Amino acid sequence: MKMRGIIAAAVSLAATALATSVFAGSHAGYVGNGPFKNGPEVTRKCIECHEKETKDFMKTVHWTWSSEQGANGKKIELGKKNALNNFCIGLPSNWPRCTSCHAGYGWKDASFDFSKAENVDCLSCHDTTGTYKKFPTAAGHPVYAGETKEFPKGKPWPPVDLVKVAQSVGAPNRATCGSCHFYGGGGDHVKHGDLDSSLTHPTPGIDVHMGGPKKMVCQDCHKSKDHTLMGRAVSVSLGSGPRAMGCTDCHKPSAHKNAALNRHADRVACQTCHIPTFAKDRPTKVWWDWSTAGKDVKPEDVPKDRYGEKTYDKMKGDFKWGKDVVPTYYWYNGSVDRYLAGDKIDASKVVRLSAAKGDRKDRNARIFPFKLMRGKQAYDIGNGTIAFVNVFGPPGSDAYWAKYDWNAAVAGGMKAAGQPYSGKFGFVETSMVWPVNHMVAPKDKALQCADCHGEKGRMDWKALGYKGDPRNPENR
Repeated sequence: MKMRGIIAAAVSLAATALATSVFAGSHAGYVGNGPFKNGPEVTRKCIECHEKETKDFMKTVHWTWSSEQGANGKKIELGKKNALNNFCIGLPSNWPRCTSCHAGYGWKDASFDFSKAENVDCLSCHDTTGTYKKFPTAAGHPVYAGETKEFPKGKPWPPVDLVKVAQSVGAPNRATCGSCHFYGGGGDHVKHGDLDSSLTHPTPGIDVHMGGPKKMVCQDCHKSKDHTLMGRAVSVSLGSGPRAMGCTDCHKPSAHKNAALNRHADRVACQTCHIPTFAKDRPTKVWWDWSTAGKDVKPEDVPKDRYGEKTYDKMKGDFKWGKDVVPTYYWYNGSVDRYLAGDKIDASKVVRLSAAKGDRKDRNARIFPFKLMRGKQAYDIGNGTIAFVNVFGPPGSDAYWAKYDWNAAVAGGMKAAGQPYSGKFGFVETSMVWPVNHMVAPKDKALQCADCHGEKGRMDWKALGYKGDPRNPENR
């Protein structure tokens, strides 16, 4: 009996060692050779070993695209699922296009079942081959073997080898995170300004953390527990909360040898001095006017700016781009005021879809850098609300890109979002703030005193609540 116990223990130890070595090198020993017809079949295989991880993931905002947040003394559900923006407007009625960046399969309309674990897309975050790409209009699915699809029209989109990808899964890297986060707003380097494909393999000058000696990856800062990542996007939230994070999670506030700089850190965010500009390698969109869309312009007549970017598109309207952009600075306490679907607007003023909260009297606020995104978008004249718009849809649908009929597109978008529509629409100027946290410069490229103070300083001191440059005691 004793010998049997020893043999059993040895067999168990050997099996554990084998499993560990297979896991460390690849998942081939677990996945086998398939075949897999589609993504959900791969996920069902993953769940055989990772049921807890799947259930944990299904509680995160990467899956739900919304979370319960506090606003005006009450709890609301807010997130990508129902927030409005001045890029692609909103998710409702545009699901198959927008959810190509959802970490799931098949969210093609409002009936998507969030309780089905097999619809979780494990590969979107854990692919290490660089070959796993979702099809842009397939509600989160890639192209599968036997399918023939093109995007854009005339350009074949290759099928994914699901077995190869599943056998090679591993920890997320900058490319996997960036496959969605670098391409928001309809393409690379459009939306955030401090997040684009240049961060896949950056130089230290683009980002000293990711391009420096340590070659940091996203999760070095965005740490996770049970698949919940630190960090919160104020574009789809109210800002501060249990997942809030910042530079001082790793760096001491008194990290400078210069005492004056340490005093600055009490009221000036690290990012303000250490990210002098954003959109360093590629220009980012800073203006988007939907009201001018729909005009037929020959390809050779489409204007381009000094960066070689198109400034007009029939489908989307007029654009402006910026490169090496100096941020706009606001007092910021980690929270934002934001427009919520159904809120009444004053169309004679710029509607702030999001705005930084805080002022110089707020001891929790610091001067912080932002990308200020401006544009024009549709609103409901009769109800005085920002409109959801059905932009994407098949030929014959009411989608704007199908008929170029704004009234039909607004009606479709508002219906999908559960919002009333008066039947009359117009266009209003809007703005959004996007905190700048990436593209940190090497320390010798940080802002110097004269960059903010003096006649040519970049700060709008009056807008920040001072009489003038506070270096002069009379202006404090």
